Amino acid sequence: MGPYEAGRQVEEVQRAYGLTEVVKLGSNENPLGPSPAAQDAIRREITRLNIFPTGGLELRRVLARQFDTKVENVIAGSGSEGIMSNIMRTFLCDDDEVLTTEGAFIGFQVLARSRGVAYRTVPLDRWHYDLPALAREITERTKIIYLANPNNPTGTIFTRQEFDAFYAAVPERVLVILDEAYFEYAQDNPRYPDSMHYRYDNVITLRTFSKVYGLAGARIGYGFAHQDLIANLLKVKLPFEPASLAEAAGIAALGDRSFLHASLEINARGMAQVTAALTATGVECVPSDANFVMTVWPTLEEAAGVVEALLRQGVIVRPLGAWGLPRCVRITIGSEAQNRKCIDAMQAAMQQPMAAGAYHASNT
Repeated sequence: MGPYEAGRQVEEVQRAYGLTEVVKLGSNENPLGPSPAAQDAIRREITRLNIFPTGGLELRRVLARQFDTKVENVIAGSGSEGIMSNIMRTFLCDDDEVLTTEGAFIGFQVLARSRGVAYRTVPLDRWHYDLPALAREITERTKIIYLANPNNPTGTIFTRQEFDAFYAAVPERVLVILDEAYFEYAQDNPRYPDSMHYRYDNVITLRTFSKVYGLAGARIGYGFAHQDLIANLLKVKLPFEPASLAEAAGIAALGDRSFLHASLEINARGMAQVTAALTATGVECVPSDANFVMTVWPTLEEAAGVVEALLRQGVIVRPLGAWGLPRCVRITIGSEAQNRKCIDAMQAAMQQPMAAGAYHASNT
């Protein structure tokens, strides 16, 4: 194992390449920044930092009302990864195994492998989850199946019909994690299966405020599941997680509908802008239902070369070697100006030979 390596930061790239203007399109962050309502809530809450948090209780109540469920069916944590970590600690024993796809979300890979249990995968099918193959690979040792919908880093989804057929083969003793970190971007797709319409006893839905609500730095996420699953997770989670500032920001962000709509609108426009321009340039783009697009290159060297070429022009994107997808590069959808800078840099890069080996290992 190695530690999780975050994407390159603006200041780091400025120093390394002697640049003054750098745009970060590598970590799927909201180009609009955080919700203004969330910022106001943090300012109000900051005077109460001497008081211990409630463990997310008020956020759980708000979410229960909004999604027409009970507080006992809701958990809050430090991002969806915080809840994933609690799931590993709560439910995995030494002889269990985890099952997912190749190229799964890197945060989940790190958490699952750190538990020391068997970690098994099936190949992607044209950049999509191969749910029939996953169903065939379930064994007596399988305890957790991880599905991200939309998937990060491919941006692809599986449909309601595909999930129904898959779930029919899942034993009741197996816990299915449905990671819906990018739910808001995909929810209007009629083929997309909102897991809140399922509410199966052995399925836990995870969502986050890091993406569409612009609160990645606050570390706040939530999950829905059967009350028995939630009750056991609450026994294991840190008592005062999430932090009070994060909880206040999350509650306020849920009510900021205008910011939500603005975030979805800028992403829809940007997705059309970026994919059309890159496709016209000859870049293979995987159709995405998230706030990023994954590009696919003929060779590892070309993928590495384009990342380096974009860095030299002040554009940070995300190479996907750590995901197990070394020929792929993920590009976050930014503001119109950020997208234009990325497109111009890509077009310039495509005019030059991709220098094999120019990309150094620390970027993987």
